[in-house]
Formats: sequence, structure tokens, C-alpha cells
Amino acid sequence: MTDFSIRAELPADHRAIREVVAAAFGSPVEARLVDDIRSSENFVAGWSLVAVLDGRVVGHVMVSYVALVDGDQRHRVPSLSPLAVSPDQQRRGIGGALVRAVTERVDAAGEPLVVLEGSPTYYARFGFEPSTRHGIDITLPGWAPPEAAQVLRLRAYDSAIRGHVVYPPAFDAVEDR
Repeated sequence: MTDFSIRAELPADHRAIREVVAAAFGSPVEARLVDDIRSSENFVAGWSLVAVLDGRVVGHVMVSYVALVDGDQRHRVPSLSPLAVSPDQQRRGIGGALVRAVTERVDAAGEPLVVLEGSPTYYARFGFEPSTRHGIDITLPGWAPPEAAQVLRLRAYDSAIRGHVVYPPAFDAVEDR
């Protein structure tokens, strides 16, 4: 594992974050997603973290709010998206450290859960599990397996919180891919 630190993002990090996210995903779409979330009402500053190695931003993770709709009930729930690590720093524990750090912050804030779309193999090690087991439905892109819809139950978890995840407009460009 490399010697890196994790902290909340600063305005001076925004350009480096865009570069890391675009390089990790091989596309500028997810980098624009970060900017769009940051400028929305769903952004939580303390839940946008960077990993810094030798003074350089090498990783980024963001948790922001999405809607969970169950009939007439609408809840705001945290969603982890995106997670990115510079390609030259992947497989060194940075992504995992970012996931643990941000989910600890969300848990400390008293949130009941975190939802995400992602690799079931990767995220299971952090306690994420298929969301449908808990009555949470996430519409996935056609290429994603059903198990990519996941939830991490936190200390304030309440099994009555269920429904369909509805992403805010910031996610529109990503969903169109």
C-alpha cells in the first residue's frame, strides 16, 4: 500500500479531480457528473473526499443525495458515485480507503444507508449487498448485472425505508451512455 492521505476536497482540487475521474473512466462524462453534483442541492461538501499522494490528488469519491420513492413517500438517501483512482495508482488500496472513509462519514452523519451502482465483487468487501434484498430498486444500464444495484446498511438503518432510486438531473448524461 502506498503512503497517501485522505481529506475533504478543496476548491483548489477541482481541476485535479476532473483529471483523475476522466482518466479513471476513460471519459469526460463522469468528470462532468462530479461538477454537476457539486453545483447541485444534493451535494454534501464533507462527503467529497480526495486521496493525496506526494502532494498530488490520485483518487476521489463522492456521496450525494438521490431520491428514494415509495408510492407517495419520498426520502433523500446518500448515493456513492463516482469513485475514481488514477490509473497509475490503482490496485494499491486507495479506492478501498476512500470507500471506507466516506461511508464512515455518512454513517457518523446518522444516515441509514448508502446506495450505489457498481461491481458486486469489489463493493461486497465493504459490506454492500444487493439492494433488492432490502426493498430498494435501482434501474441499471443494460450492461450491468442485477447485483450491481447495491446498498450498505448503516447504524441508523430502518427496514421501512424502501422504494425506487430516482437520480437527480446531474446524472442524466451518465445514464444516457
